[in-house]
Amino acid sequence: EATSVGDGEPIVCITFPAAVQAIIWEHFRLPFGATLCVLGLILGEWINRYFNFWGWTYFPINFVFPAILLPSAILLDTTSLLTGSYLATAVFGATAWGLIFYPSNWPIIAGLHQPVEYHGMLMSLADIAGYNYVRTGTPEYIRMIEKGTLRTFGKDVAPEGR
Repeated sequence: EATSVGDGEPIVCITFPAAVQAIIWEHFRLPFGATLCVLGLILGEWINRYFNFWGWTYFPINFVFPAILLPSAILLDTTSLLTGSYLATAVFGATAWGLIFYPSNWPIIAGLHQPVEYHGMLMSLADIAGYNYVRTGTPEYIRMIEKGTLRTFGKDVAPEGR
């Protein structure tokens, strides 16, 4: 599957902000390059998620929200400001980026881990959502393909046959 910058891989998410931070720091000595880049990336990601996932295929927006990168970018910029060193920023700023990534994204996904009873079974809200909106690569989707049903994700995208 194709991934984009806000999909939640910290090593992929840090490349653009680090490059923009280095350029803005080198030329202007302003310590907000990573934050500025992340704001632009998140704006683009939300536009993408809304129009492509919700507007085009009606996929629930709470399944496709981009990763929260702003706290990580602020830490990266703060490290650059306090140390003034590319090496220290690369070592300590990137470490801080990775360490704060999961805790900063936890509040938005924590609600999906609430236990509920569904048809006599105890499961999380994320499990129920995953059963109702089957995604590619999951065992449920693989079973549908092996069984040979006609259900696809293309019903809203492709024109219907006669």
